[in-house]
Amino acid sequence: MVYTPRSARRGALLAGSMAVLGLLTACGNGQTVHSNPPITASGTAAPATDASTPATDASTPSAPGSPAAPSAGSPAPTRAASTAVSRATGTSGSAGATAATGTRCHTSELRASVGRNDPGAGQENFPLVLTNASHRTCTLRGFPGAAFVSAGGAQLGPDPRRESGSATTVTLRPGQSAWAGLTFSNPEVSGARTAKPAALLITPPDERDHLKVAWTGGAVPVSGNSSSVFLTVFSPGSAP
Repeated sequence: MVYTPRSARRGALLAGSMAVLGLLTACGNGQTVHSNPPITASGTAAPATDASTPATDASTPSAPGSPAAPSAGSPAPTRAASTAVSRATGTSGSAGATAATGTRCHTSELRASVGRNDPGAGQENFPLVLTNASHRTCTLRGFPGAAFVSAGGAQLGPDPRRESGSATTVTLRPGQSAWAGLTFSNPEVSGARTAKPAALLITPPDERDHLKVAWTGGAVPVSGNSSSVFLTVFSPGSAP
């Protein structure tokens, strides 16, 4: 048996204690080595997003009336594009108001009458008067339609012809009137065959429905020489 001095045994004991203390310290610092291999999860990685843009849950539907989110790869709409769409669709309130007040007069909004004859140089001249009977401002532009009819409703003579003239837009506030001339040669002068109408049908410009007015102007030409009846464009007022 080899004799070991006490000092040598004490040194060996101290060295062993230091080694054990070192292992315990390493474990306390979390430097444990794992023997198991890393786990890999399958799936698709989410795309990277700008940190300044809040994330959107794709499973949550958009609120009614809100624009849909653009799909991946689609460019975001620009302010200029939005403005162009607004102009194209006419969403401006002022434009809508202008269009509403500038519409033409409809047959149901008008009252018709025939003014007094103003004969001259073998011609008979009657003003056809349309009055705005509605509560809104409307317009008339161009020629009226007209037809003489019998008591049974049959048309007498051909459709009137239009005289040359430039059409202007006549604006009628409630209660205001416009007139168009109806003229024909005096049958006693022209020798045309005549008939005595019971009524005159007047159709406003660009309308299909007519207004019926009792005819008190006597006989009118319906065929033969100089039997044409002529109409003029509307002008403001109720008489020339």
